[in-house]
Amino acid sequence: MSVTSEHVRKIFKGLERGSGAAFFEHVADDVAWTVMGTHPLAGDYRSKADFIAGTFAKLGQVLPQGAQLSVEHLVVKDDQAVVELHSLATAQNGMRFDNRYCWVVFFEREKIVRVRAYLDSAMVAQLFKENPIV
Repeated sequence: MSVTSEHVRKIFKGLERGSGAAFFEHVADDVAWTVMGTHPLAGDYRSKADFIAGTFAKLGQVLPQGAQLSVEHLVVKDDQAVVELHSLATAQNGMRFDNRYCWVVFFEREKIVRVRAYLDSAMVAQLFKENPIV
């Protein structure tokens, strides 16, 4: 079964509304999520729990108001989607963290099972340099 643009937009509405929980309901527990780059969030995560702990939880420690994400572009083909996102956020030290992302998302039975995520590595590195996690 192919996913639709409407289905993907519905899933990402959770992130746009600030509800990570609503988004992660659509992510498989054993998701394979690769965050590309050479920065504190980069790596291969082999479960939803590991991904959240390695990325969202770390960002939560340095972005006290969280990040407002919005979908800018979406391309869907068969069981894959390419989702371009933009985030607006302010770090603890006042640094603006307005990053852009491209997620290549793979679905099985309408659940996200694999993701390759690309983002501005230099900006992430600077964020954690200026706002170290204790």
